[in-house]
Amino acid sequence: MTTPRQDAAIAAGMAAAVIAVPFCTQNDFLLNLSILIMVWSIFAVGFDLVFGLLGMVSFGHAAFLGTGGYALALATQRYGLPFEAGLALAILAGAACAWIFSVFALRVSGIFFALVTLALSQLMYILADSKLREWTGGADGLPGIGRPELAGIDFFDTVNFYWYVAAVFALVMALMAMLRASPFGRAVAGVRQNEIRAAQLGYNVQRLKQITFLVSGAVGGLAGGLLAAVLMYMNPQMLHWTTSGDVIIMTLLGGAGTLWGPVAGVLLFEALKEWLSGWTPYWYGILGLVFILATLYFPQGVLGALQARWSRKRPAAPAPASPSAPGVPLAPREGSPS
Repeated sequence: MTTPRQDAAIAAGMAAAVIAVPFCTQNDFLLNLSILIMVWSIFAVGFDLVFGLLGMVSFGHAAFLGTGGYALALATQRYGLPFEAGLALAILAGAACAWIFSVFALRVSGIFFALVTLALSQLMYILADSKLREWTGGADGLPGIGRPELAGIDFFDTVNFYWYVAAVFALVMALMAMLRASPFGRAVAGVRQNEIRAAQLGYNVQRLKQITFLVSGAVGGLAGGLLAAVLMYMNPQMLHWTTSGDVIIMTLLGGAGTLWGPVAGVLLFEALKEWLSGWTPYWYGILGLVFILATLYFPQGVLGALQARWSRKRPAAPAPASPSAPGVPLAPREGSPS
């Protein structure tokens, strides 16, 4: 677990990096990659509310991402709503999907919770791919998704859209930091540590789980809407269970249960993906091997390992002061030699 001072230092470094990218390169590929990293980071940070903060493994978060993407696509394409209205609907759609999932999944726990979320997510994938083809476009997807229209700014320009996504990313990270530090966030962390004890203290554990799931779904819907705008295309693959698997790998690589761990994991995942995919067509298998090795040797994630190393290098705390006043000897015990 990182300290507030460490989180502040990481936030400052991240802000500096985000601001510096457009000034360091005008390459569309690198700018689009940076945009994707920020969008996936939003998704991973939202996912970690359930996975890291609450301590429950969900294989269904792809459903929230995909629902948000389709909500924005349909709102802007079919009904002609402004992009901001579509993004708000993406957030609401993700939260609504999470609420439906919670009704069924939160009745069980452990591996059964993971399996229920997986089954529900795959059900939504099948519906989007076949039964709801009229709305989703099926395997052909929905091309031509628009981007924001604010103050006459051309957000089809990569640099302008980069700043838009960076602003949303900064807002989400600030809200996530406040949520984790709030009494609600501490209560959720308490549920993870000892659910029975939290219930004995008077917390409505089921309600805390459901609210956490809803917030996580809303953030996932936001990420889905942004991802659809980045790609300007939406298809059912975003709902597939492999997308949920990817975000689990991202979060574990960086460090689950921390504010910036999922962001670090996304950076590593995307960097390895781009490098390995240009080197071999079997990049996903090699990435899986890297994930296994990272889990074995860095069980707390890369950020957790760096934080532990930093803590070991800190100077030891000074020894506590003697109970006696300086220069005044302790009185000898009765029967001891004076």
